[in-house]
Order: sequence, then structure tokens, then C-alpha cells
Amino acid sequence: MYIPPAFQEANLTTLHEFIELHSFGLLVSQHDGSPFATHLPFLLDRSSGNLGALVGHVARANPQWEHCLGQQVLAVFSGPHAYISPTWYEAEHVVPTWNYVAVHAYGRVRLVEDQPGLLDIVRRSVEVYERAMPRPWSLGEADTFAERLLKQIVGFRIEIERLKGKWKLNQNHPVERREKVVRALGERGEENSTAIAALMRQQLGEGVVP
Repeated sequence: MYIPPAFQEANLTTLHEFIELHSFGLLVSQHDGSPFATHLPFLLDRSSGNLGALVGHVARANPQWEHCLGQQVLAVFSGPHAYISPTWYEAEHVVPTWNYVAVHAYGRVRLVEDQPGLLDIVRRSVEVYERAMPRPWSLGEADTFAERLLKQIVGFRIEIERLKGKWKLNQNHPVERREKVVRALGERGEENSTAIAALMRQQLGEGVVP
């Protein structure tokens, strides 16, 4: 991912929080010389190694788990994004752009195929994504039904070797222009625009300047 210095986010806590908040990501690998991608939820193990680890599972029928072994894979996590009109700057010699936030994690896949390991991944996934439900569903104890389901999936663990964050929030513009963009985004009242405005406002409050 191309990251100009003004847009780089390197704080590990910030990057981890982003992955957990936007955990439905894209796992990208190579197969026969072509990119292959799977959309799936990830769990983050913050305590593993220097940068953490990503944990999840795919359908056993998905060929990616077989051909990605030994490769360095890429997990892409996308956050809010919004179109930025040059009219909002109220300045000359400016162009349209797109503000967005994203994190890329690189590492190598280790498979988890034993029943206890798979059951732990599935149970943890259920706990994370059900915790906000009014009546959280639980997997319960391993039984014939659960055992049958586990045979249809393959678990994986990716120790993160590189972690890159891009917070593209108009940092290459003067503060005055950025404040105008924040106001314009807020007036749109759309979810992504509101989220980008909040992130820009946070950076302005922290005194982040180009």
C-alpha cells in the first residue's frame, strides 16, 4: 500500500483497535499467478508476537487454504471513506479526492485443523460477534452437530509480520481547508461522511499538521 508520510499511522494500539472495529476483512493470496481473495471476519490476538496475530476460518471447499501455504498473505481492513469535493476548500488549483482509512496486515498462514483448535476459533468468533446481541447465542458444548460442522471448515492463524495503516484525511492541506471539509462532511449527514469528519476533527484536535 502506497502511504505518503503525511498519511501514515504507525501507532500499534490505534491499528489494533481499527482491526477489531472493522474486523470483516479481505484475505488475499496468489494462486497460479493470479490474486485470490476471500471476504471473512478475523479475530485479533493482540498479545501474540510483536504485532499480534489474525485468527479465523474458511470453508474447507474454499481452495485458498491449500494454495496459500508457504506464501506471505495480505489481510485488508477497510474503514469509513468519503468523496471530497474541491468546492469545499474554497480555494483555487485544488482537485477532488477521496478520504479513507485502511490497515494492511502481512504474514504467513498456519493451518488449524484439529477439532479442539477449530472449536476454540468458532467459539471465540461467536462470543465476539454475539456479545452485542440482546440475547447472545452460544455454540454450547461439542456434540454431533458441532463435530459435523467442524469437518466443513479449516482454521488458520497468521502471525503479523508487517502492519501498515493509512489515515488519508487531508493532512496535506492547511488546517483552514481541513476545517471546511469537516463542516461540509457533517452537513451531508451520511454515515461514512460523518465518520470521516469525526476522524479529521480528532486529528485537528491533536494538532496533527502536514
